[in-house]
Amino acid sequence: MTIQMDGDLYTITYFQHVKPGKGGAFVRTKLKNVLSGAVIEKTFRSGERVQDVRLERRPVQYSYTDGQLYYFMDQETFEMIPLAEDVIGKDQLLYLKENMQCEGLVHGDKVISVELPQFVELEISETDPGLRGDTAQGGTKPAKLETGAVVQVPLFIEEGDVIRVDRREDKYIERANK
Repeated sequence: MTIQMDGDLYTITYFQHVKPGKGGAFVRTKLKNVLSGAVIEKTFRSGERVQDVRLERRPVQYSYTDGQLYYFMDQETFEMIPLAEDVIGKDQLLYLKENMQCEGLVHGDKVISVELPQFVELEISETDPGLRGDTAQGGTKPAKLETGAVVQVPLFIEEGDVIRVDRREDKYIERANK
């Protein structure tokens, strides 16, 4: 659920209803700012009102960057949407590549944030060769992806392979078909 508070949009990430023996009930929450990603804790007394906000999800496609702004094309209106690096988040930028399909969060008629898919397919640009017979413990090695991100992969993965990565955990999932 997304609410508007003090002019900013927040998503409720955690809540706990507390009814103490004395006094009125209250709700303890953790709120994540939709634009900045900052997390705050806030307690609401019973009967306190908040403004509910509806956010739509709309398909967008990453096009290019000019060094400061990242441009996404709205798949419904075909408008170019410029977004700053801090709005997208550095953890997502590690996995962003041209023509990637993403989801835009829309408030009103404006895309305010972009979310990459959880699983992305990227090509290995650099990795050490795996040594034969060195797999008794199911070993791993670091591999640099085409976007610059580094993940641990099994020893049989080579340069040029396309792999599926869980970007939220920076974790190798499987080898993908080219």
